[in-house]
Amino acid sequence: MGMTIAEKILARASGRDEVRAGEIVKAGVDVAMMPDLTAVLSFNAMREVGREQVWDRERVVLILDHVSPASTLQSAAIHREARRIAEEQRLKHFYDVNAGVCHQILAEKGYVRPGTLVVGADSHTCAHGALGAFATGVGSTDMGAVLATGRIWLRVPEAVQAVVEGDLPPLVAPKDVILRVIGEIGAEGATYDAVEFRGGAVEEMSVSGRMTLCNMAVEMGAKTGMVEPDEKTLAFLRGRAEGPFDAVRGDADAAYKAVRRFDVGDLEPQVACPDRVDNVRPVGEVEGTPIDQVFIGSCTNGRLEDLEAAAAVLR
Repeated sequence: MGMTIAEKILARASGRDEVRAGEIVKAGVDVAMMPDLTAVLSFNAMREVGREQVWDRERVVLILDHVSPASTLQSAAIHREARRIAEEQRLKHFYDVNAGVCHQILAEKGYVRPGTLVVGADSHTCAHGALGAFATGVGSTDMGAVLATGRIWLRVPEAVQAVVEGDLPPLVAPKDVILRVIGEIGAEGATYDAVEFRGGAVEEMSVSGRMTLCNMAVEMGAKTGMVEPDEKTLAFLRGRAEGPFDAVRGDADAAYKAVRRFDVGDLEPQVACPDRVDNVRPVGEVEGTPIDQVFIGSCTNGRLEDLEAAAAVLR
């Protein structure tokens, strides 16, 4: 029997020929990323296990972005300590405030490559599965162990295919697609699964759109979201990612927990209503609801094409 994308990546990372869903593996980490709010806690956890230096300065990325610029004395103190740590550890990849959203930096600066294992002390690290990596969020304690050893234990997840077909109607975006998927699968419906986004609609999406899908995989409980690498992936990586990589593809006879199919050809813009992300309704059902505040951006939708879409509406 063949292997899924996730199984292949975790097999490589753990030095094995094959692994199967449900197995526990000790995997070598290719990239470890921390934003400001979890970085100090992570380094404290590293010291608690007796290590004073990170296992590999080339593989650690520290980014001050969640509270940027610092809005309170507490967040300013966190930034100051993070800067001190970056200097003490002689980190090669440190980004101060206003460099950008952590997940955008990882992608644009070429830290993420297909076939690699990326962990981040932020739940939306799964966004980088859009580039064919196994990317997942971890807590500060687990990140401390990664900083100390370069390794992490993981249970190999079962895989679920979310097959999305159809041409997106005008004003319907990848964010609407993932809200539709979450609305059907549920906020806990893919717990610890590796969700592979496939189908013609996904193939037509830009890398930015695919990152939106994978970013929100965690909102249905998934361990990661993934898109199989294709020419769009490789084009995005040219001039960004350095070094060799393996554009891992799943085997035709791999085992999947489920295959969910979605036709988005007549999809309306979607709205996640209070108080759950899976309380999703077509915009027509909530038309006329007063809006008090609009936020444009975030790690899910903060890229140029998202801002262009907002500008087109506001113009």
